[in-house]
This record gives sequence, C-alpha cells and structure tokens, in this order.
Amino acid sequence: MDGTTLYSIGELARRTGLTVKTIRFYSDRGIVKPTERNPAGYRLYDTNALARLAFVRTLRELGLDLPTIRKVVDRELSLPEVAAAHADALAVQIGVLRLRRAVLTAVAERGSTPEETELMHQLAQLSEDERRRLIGDFLDAVFGGLDTAPAFAGVIRSMTPELPDNPEAEQVQAWVELAELSLDPDFRAGLRRIAEDQVAEQAHDGVPGPRRDAVAVIRDQVGPALAVGIAPASPEADPIVAAFTAHYAHILGLPDNAELRHRLSTRLESVNDPRRERYLRLLAVVNGWPAPESLAPAFDWSVEALRVRAQR
Repeated sequence: MDGTTLYSIGELARRTGLTVKTIRFYSDRGIVKPTERNPAGYRLYDTNALARLAFVRTLRELGLDLPTIRKVVDRELSLPEVAAAHADALAVQIGVLRLRRAVLTAVAERGSTPEETELMHQLAQLSEDERRRLIGDFLDAVFGGLDTAPAFAGVIRSMTPELPDNPEAEQVQAWVELAELSLDPDFRAGLRRIAEDQVAEQAHDGVPGPRRDAVAVIRDQVGPALAVGIAPASPEADPIVAAFTAHYAHILGLPDNAELRHRLSTRLESVNDPRRERYLRLLAVVNGWPAPESLAPAFDWSVEALRVRAQR
C-alpha cells in the first residue's frame, strides 16, 4: 500500500481520544478493521479507518448499541432510519424522565405523604384520553345539566388543560396539581355554586345570550379604585359600591337593600376561593398561556366595602 498513511493503534488512540483497549475491542468485533499488519504482526490502520472510528465514536456518544453501529457502518442499515428510530426512543425516555422529575420535585416541595406521592405518580402517567376523561368529568360536575349550558361553552374551553406532546417539567408538575384540584369534591361543589349563581343572574335579567355578570362588572369598576389607592371604607368608595350594587339589583330584579348586598358579598366570597385562582394559574402553565391577573385584590376590596357599609 505504497503512499498510504498507516497508523498504529497507539497513534489512532492519540488522534481520536479513544483508548487503545477500546480501539482493539472495536477491531476484534470487525467494526473498524485493520488495513494490514506490520512484520511484527501489529495492526495498522489507514485514514479511512480513522474516519470510520471517529464516526463510530459519534454514534456511541449518541447512544447507539454496537450491533446497530456495525450494521450502519457496513451499510446494512440506513443511518437516517436508525437515527429516526433512536430519536423517537429518546423522546419517550425524555418524556418519562420529565414525568419523574416533576413528581419528585412536587414531592420535595410539598412534603407529600406516600399516599399523595402515589396519586401524583398516577396522575402524571395518564394517557391523553385518560386526562381528557378526568377533566371532562370535572367540568361536567361543574357545568353539566345547567339550563344555559351553551352559554358556558367558551368558559369550558377556557378551563380545559391541554398538556403538549413534549411538556416541560413545570407543565407536568402543574398538570398534576391541577388534576388533584379537579378531583377535590369541595372545590367542584364551590365552582358549581358559582356557575349556578351565574345562571340565576342571567335568568332574572331576561336578556338572551351570554353577557357580563356582576362579578365581571365589579372587577372592571374596582380595578381603577385600587389603582389610585381608594380605601374600601372611604367616602370616595361610596359611588363605586353604589354602582356595582345597583347593577346587581338590576340583573336580579330586586331592590338594592341590605339583603341584596349580603347576597352579593356571599357571591364574591365564593368566587374569591383561592383554589379557583390557583386552578387558573396552573391552567396557564399547562397550556403555555400568560399568567392571569389576580382578581383577589378586587374581590377583597369589594367584600370589605360591603361589610363596612352593612355595619353603618
């Protein structure tokens, strides 16, 4: 082989960064064959072997097993096909690892009991169909059977988590906590009461189709008061309270009196359940939406404003 550069195993090791033992191992299994032997019987390799060895090293670092590598370098298998198959396998492994990390992180942060840990593990491993059934059962418990159910179609869609095919660890962790919340009977019952109150309001005002309820009106009216620092007990708050209680009285067809204001205060306390806001925040993480603005300050302000005036 005149004019061909040949390398000993030691030289090949220095050029590739592999050990002599590893190169000999590959050579013995026919993955990187010696070009020839010198008079003393030592193996020598040409530049093609050097390139082949570098390729083998790359495939090993990518996680391919030696039998598959041999078929690839011998052109018995197509590298793109092998790469695609291994990429799919890695995607599954990555998904499993994300699930495990999410559950372990939640256990560490929440100090979970063994029973809670088992539930989180089960929820994290649900299939897409199983997740849909779980959330479907939750939303049916909240909205099912209401007379104006079609009016809630948009609300139902906005409360439905859609975990992506390749979720980040924090999305999995948020899904697990959201799923736990959706299984809470007391939380379901609270949301059901909110939905029933909204149906009752719409039934009284006689206007067909969905529209802004009292909660939405209060949110919009109280926001500016909070922004400028108006205290709920101050005289400056009087016209704001009068406006949203008048609106509530109008949609219910009732007089704006102490009984109605007590009813409105109870409604706001129900809507202001921290678990409801937590659900919406978790939902935003799962679906990749912007974090929702907290409405608790507006509801707290309104409840306090109503309470103070009820005592006067």
